[in-house]
Amino acid sequence: MQGTAVKKGNSPPRVFKSVITATFKEHMAYRSRMAVSVFAQPVYFLVNYFIWQAIFQIRDTVSGFTFGQMLSYFAVSSLVGFLNWDDSGNVLPMLVQTGGFITFQLRPVSHIYYSFFQKVGHRIMAFLIEMLPVVCFYIMLGINLVPAEPFWVLISLFLSFVLSFLINYTIGTFAFWFVRTDGVRRAVYLFTSICSGAFLPLNLFPYSFQKLFFTCRFSLLHMYP
Repeated sequence: MQGTAVKKGNSPPRVFKSVITATFKEHMAYRSRMAVSVFAQPVYFLVNYFIWQAIFQIRDTVSGFTFGQMLSYFAVSSLVGFLNWDDSGNVLPMLVQTGGFITFQLRPVSHIYYSFFQKVGHRIMAFLIEMLPVVCFYIMLGINLVPAEPFWVLISLFLSFVLSFLINYTIGTFAFWFVRTDGVRRAVYLFTSICSGAFLPLNLFPYSFQKLFFTCRFSLLHMYP
């Protein structure tokens, strides 16, 4: 059975460390593809900067946000997006379509664990290539990125990291029935982005929509514990 036989000296922690290292080295060889975000994200942020600057010229606050707070919101949102980006919902269907998934049934580690630690290695590299330059850009603009409660922020980031993987991996498993999951993946991405406030702070929506989005987000947390 899958995952029942592990060779001596090849314990799961050692295997997972090897997966993280191999993924880091593999994507580091093609880091230029990821480096595009270093230019794209600041452009996207500057667009939001000028839009909200024009809005705050008319009034001092919008739904309780000051101009500085709004900029901090979008800056933190983009950094969390870098951290939580996940491609398992695309990789797993590709393995199913090509028949590559069957090889994981012969390996000593379950594919879900292998895929998760691939994400860990990939995001470590993303932290160095994507996040740090963008963080420096935000600091140059004078945006405050220091959280009020660092401990709880770290806990929330860890849980969101795991949750985003579980959601995307679950979508990827639909490939066993649908073969292609592009439409489902995009629909779920749009839905979760709206409910999480990635596009706009939830405070800007009418109260009834806020309750709906909060309920949907709460349901997702219980659906993928």
